[in-house]
Amino acid sequence: MKSYDFRNNPRFLRNEFEVDGKFQMPIIKKQDFTIENVGLIAISDTKYNDKEINRKKGVHFFVDDYKFESVYKNPEQALVRLSQYAFLCTPDFSTYTNMHYWRQLESVAHSRWCGAFWQDQGQNVIPTISWGLPDSYEFCFSAIEKHSMVAIGMIGCKHSKEDFLTGYEAMLKAIEPSKILCFGNPFDEMDGNIVTVDYISSRKVVR
Repeated sequence: MKSYDFRNNPRFLRNEFEVDGKFQMPIIKKQDFTIENVGLIAISDTKYNDKEINRKKGVHFFVDDYKFESVYKNPEQALVRLSQYAFLCTPDFSTYTNMHYWRQLESVAHSRWCGAFWQDQGQNVIPTISWGLPDSYEFCFSAIEKHSMVAIGMIGCKHSKEDFLTGYEAMLKAIEPSKILCFGNPFDEMDGNIVTVDYISSRKVVR
């Protein structure tokens, strides 16, 4: 590929979708679809030509980042496998508080791009929301249409309950989600229309 072609390649630029806010992240649009009696499968447990019982589930990304980096690096190839499932939660690229600001921002931007790409390809998408400390709030809740369904994870939050709840309240105010798909047991203090998902059950896959 010539230098000019590379510099103008859409997959290099990642500029094909409508963006929002200071950081110009791709927008994930509000979608309405049924998630009652929801079943989920981890991205690391998906496979090509999966069983019908698994294809009726949504895909979540609450596993280590290295297990799903390909969904951003090779999105077309990854979608061949992912498109068979009922819906896709966006990738939960990590936003750990000991990451520098730019790394947390990159993680959120990559997740938003994947969601916008999947919606553009006709998939049902639920944005996964994660956050760090208050200085991350200006981008962690960006580019999500108000009143969207969202997904959050409780893994590891018990060790930083106060910080988590502060961010959760900020998320409610910024997005005003219609439903919150919560992986793990929510804290009693958490408000909102919460649908609790048993993380352990999501890893029990029929093969």
